[in-house]
Amino acid sequence: MPHKFQPDLVGKALLDYLSGAKNAKLDVFSDISEPDEIPVSHFFRSWDEMPEIEQKAIELCRGKVLDVGAAAGCHSLILQERGHETTAIDISAGAVEVMKKREIINARQQDFFTLGSEKFDTIMMLMNGIGICGKLENLDRFFEHAKSLLNPGGQILLDSSDILFMFEEEDGSVMIDLNSNYYGEVKYRFAYQGLESEPFDWLFLDFDLLNDYAEKNGFRCELIMEGNHFDYLARISPNA
Repeated sequence: MPHKFQPDLVGKALLDYLSGAKNAKLDVFSDISEPDEIPVSHFFRSWDEMPEIEQKAIELCRGKVLDVGAAAGCHSLILQERGHETTAIDISAGAVEVMKKREIINARQQDFFTLGSEKFDTIMMLMNGIGICGKLENLDRFFEHAKSLLNPGGQILLDSSDILFMFEEEDGSVMIDLNSNYYGEVKYRFAYQGLESEPFDWLFLDFDLLNDYAEKNGFRCELIMEGNHFDYLARISPNA
């Protein structure tokens, strides 16, 4: 059983993969489902291995791009190759080291919420990047900060999932506690090679709720496409 906390567990796994551990896997634990695992190779996908939602988001990017939670930089690499001035940020030092080894020009260890006065034409948040908000109560802060980072005419591209299906009973009914927190607020932790991460909050948003928060904060929200498993891609832009 994992027993020792590792502050940058994902970064360690990414570095190991880059060093040759091609079968490396992260064990995933949450408070809403059975344990699962993620092959570390998932963070190193090529264009052909990406789902349509991610490909579409990359195609919609314009101008100077901020890739939030870039991990191993698979999306940033493609953007860079396509000529976009791309800034890739992640809170993981190991992830940033991996991105630099993969020759991403501007990779930084950076928390989105402490990013300064730079301006971007596109903020891209893939692989449920809005999850960094952790809880609904942080969404207003997210929109306020995102607005400060966008150039006139700028956009946010993000994907997320409506995970209500995870609470369905066999008869098709849904079992959620209406007096509890929003069902998309999930607590996770990772384990890898006998180590584990500290638990962390992660947010999944259904599109209607995302739209409500966007409108409340002076943005318009457009549903670009839906995936095969309750996931979707949205484009969010500040109102003129």
